[in-house]
Amino acid sequence: MANKSVWSDNRFWQRSATWVTGFASILLIWLTFDTSAQIAMGNDEDLQNGVTKRVPGPTVINYKITYEMDAKRGHEVPVIGEKEKFFGRDDYSEEEAGALLHLGKLGSQAKNCMDCHTLLGNGAYYAPDLTKAWLDPMWEDGTMQALTGKDTKEEAMAEFLQHPDLYPTHARMMPNLGITAKEAKGLVAFLKHMSSIDTNGFPRNFGRMQGAVNGK
Repeated sequence: MANKSVWSDNRFWQRSATWVTGFASILLIWLTFDTSAQIAMGNDEDLQNGVTKRVPGPTVINYKITYEMDAKRGHEVPVIGEKEKFFGRDDYSEEEAGALLHLGKLGSQAKNCMDCHTLLGNGAYYAPDLTKAWLDPMWEDGTMQALTGKDTKEEAMAEFLQHPDLYPTHARMMPNLGITAKEAKGLVAFLKHMSSIDTNGFPRNFGRMQGAVNGK
């Protein structure tokens, strides 16, 4: 009787499938726990002690955020610096900051921002990506502050969100969505927090924007 090839042996394939499935399951479980630890939100104590988290705590709105090149990783990363006033304060508690971010997140969903914009890789590409909108130099260099008549970029952003039809900055003009002052403040807080998240250099084109890197 001729020797049967291992490649045509059903038992070989059954055992192989069992081993591969078992290994893949273990790997998936390990990756799930590893990812959960990576994306877990930090807290105020981390920020006070200079502990870097990929997703900083809500009170990051009390700090200055810049975007700087990390030579080791080969792309830009958010850098959290000294205290910085946000709507006149730099002492928001975790509860206050968390409530602002929650309001902003609900606002972004209620106003269907992702119908036109991209947030953390989700959404559309009709309008600018908002993942790092807080760090966009047009808010920092005074252009939008002068246009809106506001003294700080958070106030300029809030004003623009409430009355985008008064400031046609792009050919694809943002419609007036009836955003209130309170909702605008929450949305700006949400955008500031989102800019502090380490997204491994995403969106890639943002780092090429003149003035976006190294806080310039």
